[in-house]
Amino acid sequence: MGKLKQVADGVWVRQSEWVWANSVVVRGADGLVLIDPGIHGAELDGLADDVDRLGIPVVAGFCTHPHWDHLLWHPRFGDVPRYAAPAAARLAGQARERARAMAAESASDVPLDLVALVTPLPADGGPVPGEIIEHRAHAVGHTAVLLADRGVLLAGDMLSDVLIPLLDVRQDDQVEAYAKALDRLGEAARHVDVVIPGHGTVAEGPEVAARLAADQAYVDALRRAAEPVDSRLDQDWLVGPHRSNLEQARLSSG
Repeated sequence: MGKLKQVADGVWVRQSEWVWANSVVVRGADGLVLIDPGIHGAELDGLADDVDRLGIPVVAGFCTHPHWDHLLWHPRFGDVPRYAAPAAARLAGQARERARAMAAESASDVPLDLVALVTPLPADGGPVPGEIIEHRAHAVGHTAVLLADRGVLLAGDMLSDVLIPLLDVRQDDQVEAYAKALDRLGEAARHVDVVIPGHGTVAEGPEVAARLAADQAYVDALRRAAEPVDSRLDQDWLVGPHRSNLEQARLSSG
């Protein structure tokens, strides 16, 4: 859908045609870290071309959370360690066959043998630069990455202009977990000018606060058992996930 675009010093983004998914390339101390690369095989190959042009070796991969579209890889990225938060890595290993099946169903020409091969991120963050922010919203072991020195927050599947907050059916009390996660991301966002969501456009400047406010308003409506007023709900394909959120919120409050 596009070429690799630099959004900050040592931070690049390439967007997929599939639900506007963002692959992120971050320059670390020893080389490049590829975060959530995707989605279709041709796009992964194009990302590899873009990375080759940077002339910096790939030293690691990182997955922000264990959903199939964030667990992909391509042989051209190299046989390097691929990390996730410990809880996310455990779940990815347990659900690898399901992730492979979903990738086969929803994406084209994806190297299925490389899906979900992640290991726990070391406590010190290993090769992943910045501050790791792990929380319980959206998915087990969901992680954001704050690159404060570059003014960038990698938000995973939060703070998106196309996705509403999506609650995780595997975990209890997701409305409160989401609210707490947004509080943490809000604190991190005070240090940045750029937010990169897992899906959607990159937020810059005043749009950063607007993204946070939109997610907070949606979650607050769920807390009050009210119908959120949110322009993202104009997308028909989000009707089902929104109904699921409403049901989870009802069960949590009941």
